[in-house]
Amino acid sequence: MGFFDHLQKGGAFSLQPKKPQIRKVVQTRPAPPSRSTSLTPASSSRISPSEKSRKARTSESRSVSRDPDLASKRRVGTPRQSRKRPTPEQRLSSDEDESDTDASFEVRKRARTGDSAEPDFERRVRSLKAFSEDHVKSLPMVHAADITSIQKAGNFKPAFGEKVQSTEISLQYPSASPKERYNLVVPRDNDDFKPIDDIFSVVDIVSQTHIPEDEADEFNNESTGIKRRLRRALAQGSEKDFRQVVTDYNHAIERLRRSGSIAKKLDSTHRLNLPLVERILTQIYSRTVSPRVESLRQYENGTDNVYGELLPRFISTIFKETGLKSGQVFVDLGSGVGNVVLQAALEIGCESWGCEMMQNACDLANLQQSEFKARCRLWGIAPGKTHLVSGDFLREQSIIDVLKRADVILINNQAFTPQLNNELINHFLDMKEGCQIVSLKSFVPAGHKIQSRNLNSPINLLKVKQRNYWSNSVSWTDVGGTYFIATKDSSRLKAFVEDMG
Repeated sequence: MGFFDHLQKGGAFSLQPKKPQIRKVVQTRPAPPSRSTSLTPASSSRISPSEKSRKARTSESRSVSRDPDLASKRRVGTPRQSRKRPTPEQRLSSDEDESDTDASFEVRKRARTGDSAEPDFERRVRSLKAFSEDHVKSLPMVHAADITSIQKAGNFKPAFGEKVQSTEISLQYPSASPKERYNLVVPRDNDDFKPIDDIFSVVDIVSQTHIPEDEADEFNNESTGIKRRLRRALAQGSEKDFRQVVTDYNHAIERLRRSGSIAKKLDSTHRLNLPLVERILTQIYSRTVSPRVESLRQYENGTDNVYGELLPRFISTIFKETGLKSGQVFVDLGSGVGNVVLQAALEIGCESWGCEMMQNACDLANLQQSEFKARCRLWGIAPGKTHLVSGDFLREQSIIDVLKRADVILINNQAFTPQLNNELINHFLDMKEGCQIVSLKSFVPAGHKIQSRNLNSPINLLKVKQRNYWSNSVSWTDVGGTYFIATKDSSRLKAFVEDMG
């Protein structure tokens, strides 16, 4: 589980959620007829399984969870692992879009930190059920305490070094849902789940996203605020003080919820910021996929089953570039364990579909989807509807049908064979005008021109632009690369045909 739950940013006890390393299954398909593969390199992605199982793909990360015996010592970030990086491949778009190409592609070392998608004033962010006081049935979820006392018992030790009968503590979220149970423990392996970090991150993000500005001082005051008191309790190694601050936080959240202040804040929100999205995705992944991540080792290098991931910040950039909105339809072909499908439904609020072939990934995706519904309710967020389909996206009728009305389609074809790419191209004929297809390799060859001899080629319907992604965007390399957005646009083909006539 340690893949996700790292916190970054300098300064003692200064915490920000690190981007969850979302895993997607990327597959190349060898020659038919055996198509028992899921198709994705990184968004739904596939890359080397050794990359997947690497314990800590982190930059300098700092944790507020610590051994009390080391209370006086500064925390040291996990060193970045060295590895061979593939040479970036130069990719060009079609000749009609030369202004969008970058023939002399250079490695991008800086990470982008832009905002999430633009505000969507048609979206209703708040879940009405989450704030109902009429005892709405709570959804089953995996508590943090389940990880530390059941799933990974023995991997943790008391955080404050005291022998107590119970280390359990409860944390209230912004909704009317019951509190989440935590244990005040720290992992023996620094890369494992850190419940105290998760508590702090929840408090920090709730104060930023759910609390009205005129009430925020109770949380953010540098001398008396709840966050400052949490830091102080941890620095002093005082379990008593830590418990008292969490109790005060719980009371504050319950009071603000009952007064309607939190609901009013969410009703005025038309865009979820990326730290909130990342925290929810991280919580889901850490409670469902991470304890079972070994099952993904079934992806074998050199076969159709290669494992990789597109990270949430990159996915958020794709949403922004394509202008995806809550009233639209998103489809991820080769969706792996479902991370991108969930992110689209959460961040954008749109109808979100995914299709994956590998059964082990599908099983984990279903676990994530169940936890996703509970977590969104817990945070008071109304996501878009999610649909995770198990099977071959070239054959599943529900996917064939939804592609005809999709607005944005993600195809991580980094590891796809030419044969599979050609099969996909034939499906473009049925997609609606204006549909945007995002891929890591262009479906339109560089320099392609519409000519009489290729008049019937589906790629004549695509207008392609090339974009760069920055470092820390994908799991298989620390350097940047390029991706492509192909828009279905029949106007150029029609103009060519009219000119011929």
